[in-house]
Amino acid sequence: MKKAAVIEFFHRLAEANPAPATELEYANPYQLLVAVVLSAQATDVGVNRATRPLFERVTTPADMLALGEVRLREAIRTIGLFNTKTKNVIALSERLISEHGGAVPEDRAALESLPGVGRKTANVVLNTAFGHETIAVDTHIFRVANRTALAPGKTPLAVELGLERVTPAQFRRHAHHWLILHGRYVCKARTPECWRCPVADLCPYQPKTPPPKARKPASA
Repeated sequence: MKKAAVIEFFHRLAEANPAPATELEYANPYQLLVAVVLSAQATDVGVNRATRPLFERVTTPADMLALGEVRLREAIRTIGLFNTKTKNVIALSERLISEHGGAVPEDRAALESLPGVGRKTANVVLNTAFGHETIAVDTHIFRVANRTALAPGKTPLAVELGLERVTPAQFRRHAHHWLILHGRYVCKARTPECWRCPVADLCPYQPKTPPPKARKPASA
């Protein structure tokens, strides 16, 4: 995609959603970190359903350790891979206390050293909690970047680096959320809703998906 088209691409997404934000519910960086770890291979809706009552009791790593592994497992058992995630959340809480004074570090390497935290999770926390211009490539962003030719790549890292190269400076802070939300609600995996896409004319994807046919009224 040419530079002018990229600028127009992000301009339209920004115009449609001037203040994009994560759909995960949280009150502080620690709760965000936990929610993102829990969201792996799970929906934000499902994570929020589990964390609403959990986060009423747990706001810090110390609270999580006081809750304990057994009660945490019960609280998140509706989320996929809850056994592994329970162990990771307890372990990362212990590490935050022992190595970072109970605070979430504003550093990629430190975040990635925590149990259950990879590059994508670190990027989400850095962007959402601390305002860094990072782009966390999940399945939605990977699909949008390739389908639209915005930043094609064979791996999430290749797409991330491509997006960092092409995204204009004025859009880097929120690019992550614009692309995720676009992929989640418009540029869907099975049937992209090209008929209502604000950047359809900039996208090479073919064939464009037509609008759904109106249902015929039932005969009397």
